Amino acid sequence: MTILVTGATGTVGGHVVEQLAKRGAVIRALVRDPSKAQLPAGVTAVQGDLLDVDTLRNALSGVSTLFLLNAVVPDEFTQALVTLNLAREAGIERIVYLSVIHSDLYVNVPHFAGKFGVERMIEAMGFNATVLRPAYFMNNDSMVRDVVRDYGVYPMPIGSKGLAMVDAADLGEIAALELLRREQAETPLPFERINVVGPETLTGADVASIWSGVLGRPIGYGGDDTAAFEQNLRQKHVPGWMAFDMRLMCERFLSLGMLPEVGDVDRLTALLGRPLRSYRDFASQFATSA
Repeated sequence: MTILVTGATGTVGGHVVEQLAKRGAVIRALVRDPSKAQLPAGVTAVQGDLLDVDTLRNALSGVSTLFLLNAVVPDEFTQALVTLNLAREAGIERIVYLSVIHSDLYVNVPHFAGKFGVERMIEAMGFNATVLRPAYFMNNDSMVRDVVRDYGVYPMPIGSKGLAMVDAADLGEIAALELLRREQAETPLPFERINVVGPETLTGADVASIWSGVLGRPIGYGGDDTAAFEQNLRQKHVPGWMAFDMRLMCERFLSLGMLPEVGDVDRLTALLGRPLRSYRDFASQFATSA
């Protein structure tokens, strides 16, 4: 019984592998270069790419459960469909797929629409799968820490509807627990979707206030100018298609937010057996780090 983890060296995938290893799972990690992969002891690195059919077919051989994580890239949908078809060819029935919350509502945002398409294909192809739908990663804000500290502004245009920000480590542990639940079940479990959220739903002003408390001085919210946000990303050499994708996402933040459903927080807290990490804890850690 082997679990294959794609995206195994990334932010979320790394946490998934770590949590599975702690629990004694047999893990195969899909990586582009096994010689450079830093993985926990006992984890088998296999070379492969989600668009390389031959290496992916080899990586899936003998696997019982698949964790499918796609990076946000232009051919994300193709990568996922290639992987799903090869997984079915390999006889894999148990899958955990990393999607995004409100993938069915953010219909004009490319990477949301792509993930929703993958969700639909997983269901239509008859896989016994869990679709994890995480909200905005609070860890993304580590990239704007210096702006907050040096200029006194929280610059992400997240608006006033609120985002149920989640910690990537919490998501990784939840994914690992769900992989093990499916792996260890006597028969494949039915398809389901799970929202993965944080303990609070925060607006731009809320986040600025948290940073103010952590840093001990006033931090302002930078406002809702998504066009300026796109241009700022492009100035940082983010590809134009991705900067526009991120702008469209932020526009949906402003109009819809990322709101949990009733019971989401309680369900995740019970699953972990501990509280979900708060944004204040995240900010306190990154405020003092180099």
